[in-house]
Amino acid sequence: MSQNVSEILLDVSAYPHRYDAVGDTIQFIRADRQTLSAATFLTDEFLPSAKSPAVIARTEAIAAAPSAPSPHFIFHSAYCCSTLLANAFDMPGISFGLKEPAMLNDISGWRRRGGQPSQVVEALKAAVTLLARPHSTGERVIIKPSNVINALAPTLLGAFPESKALFLYTPLENYLASIAKKGMWGRLWVRELFVKLGKDGLTDYGFSGEEIMQQTDLQIAAVGWLAQHRLFGIMADRLGPARVKTLHSEVLLADPALAMHRLCGHFGVEVGIADLAQTTAATFTRNAKTGDAFSAAQRRSEHESSMKLHEEEISKVVLWAQAVAQAAGQDLNLGAALA
Repeated sequence: MSQNVSEILLDVSAYPHRYDAVGDTIQFIRADRQTLSAATFLTDEFLPSAKSPAVIARTEAIAAAPSAPSPHFIFHSAYCCSTLLANAFDMPGISFGLKEPAMLNDISGWRRRGGQPSQVVEALKAAVTLLARPHSTGERVIIKPSNVINALAPTLLGAFPESKALFLYTPLENYLASIAKKGMWGRLWVRELFVKLGKDGLTDYGFSGEEIMQQTDLQIAAVGWLAQHRLFGIMADRLGPARVKTLHSEVLLADPALAMHRLCGHFGVEVGIADLAQTTAATFTRNAKTGDAFSAAQRRSEHESSMKLHEEEISKVVLWAQAVAQAAGQDLNLGAALA
């Protein structure tokens, strides 16, 4: 990219990809709507132009950015079909779902490394403002962050009071079955997540460092799930159902058309019945990660197979997690259900 800052910011195919806290700069890359839509996640791995960015100072980028409506958010606790749901908002001229923008992960990581809170907030506001630029007039942007930034969800909704949120989740036993099914890599991932959530101050359930070291991978996974749900519950109570809704993944998959209709109403996305039916049918029959044929029945079958293989461990961890939640005074039932 060789244009000046104003030209870049007016180009809808100039995508704000990464944030560098050292230089307080934002890296823009060339990525049109089709490229962003095709990417499994908006990370370097899936964006061919990620290695040739235009680097712009954050303050200059914001000064040149055109105004845009506040985006809405899909927060999630992982393994709950959040990518499918974000894909369902890929309706040109109506809405667009951004799947786990790397720039938000950059800011979250900087926060954990000791970034000053006020500077983190300014960077976060800039990132979201730039990500919210629509590809066409009237199009509404829906951002699905990675769940590693969940600790910043209250900050995001505080900074953008017109934004609304959905908290998407899957039952604990399904979550544990998904982790177990992925073998070593799934078990490593939940430990990495636990460390990040711990740095965010979300995992205090009264365990000492020694006790944590004695817990199994699935116990660690369960505490991470509990920590995210405690945060979701607090936010839903504080902000109220007008701004925050929750959705169970099995409810979503049982009737995705109805869930999308209700969620579009929550987000203020105006879409006709025919368009909504078309995007729902196209989205919920494909695996969000691979593009292969997908069905709710197939997903249930895979979970049942994993549950059967790891039944003893999963059942014991679920009972243990329920006791942990009870001791912490945490209600496992989230309110503000999407309806």
